[in-house]
Amino acid sequence: MFLWLSLCGVVVLLAYLFGSFPTGYLAGKLLKGIDIREVGSGSTGATNVLRTLGKVPGAFVLLIDALKGVLAINLGYALFNIAYSQNLIPPTVNPEIWQPYLVTLAGLAALLGHSKSIFLGFTGGKSVASGVGILLAISWQVGLSTLGVFALVIAISRIVSLSSIAGAVAVSILMVIFHQPLAYILLGLTGGLYVIIRHRTNIERLIAGTEPKIGQKVETQTEQVT
Repeated sequence: MFLWLSLCGVVVLLAYLFGSFPTGYLAGKLLKGIDIREVGSGSTGATNVLRTLGKVPGAFVLLIDALKGVLAINLGYALFNIAYSQNLIPPTVNPEIWQPYLVTLAGLAALLGHSKSIFLGFTGGKSVASGVGILLAISWQVGLSTLGVFALVIAISRIVSLSSIAGAVAVSILMVIFHQPLAYILLGLTGGLYVIIRHRTNIERLIAGTEPKIGQKVETQTEQVT
């Protein structure tokens, strides 16, 4: 059992490290020699990269950050597949119960890593792109439906942060609609709440009516990455 718990711990740790990979920060350094945390919104996420570096770098960062979430989830799946083939799963472990919870922990670790990267002094992005990757890896129906909510809100409002918040709110509801395990519903609730908290300064600007729309610049707000 100790070996099994150790393997589960390694999966969660690796998921955090995958999430911590500083895609946006590296893009800023390599393309413009800047610290992306010191410009725009102060976030290392794809939206700030889009505003600061342009569409192609923004799309690239979005893709890589989403893949971080996909990799994190597949680590959890891979452990069970490999452990089953090698007879490493203890008799007391029911894979149908354990796997969703391990996958949930891996997903939450990746979200935390994206926004609190060990490579950036525990700063980072808003965990939206990684969250999308996590959802698509767990349930493509939930992932695509969440993207649909995001797209609808952004088409109406032209505000990325509002669309991200709407998607975060919708996740747990969609998990229930698509009959996902309790562990994934809890992931939707916890992860969604975390993403909303990461948007707290955006929420303040939304209330004040000063949140920028697509194409508008935003003054540097380094407190967003704390």
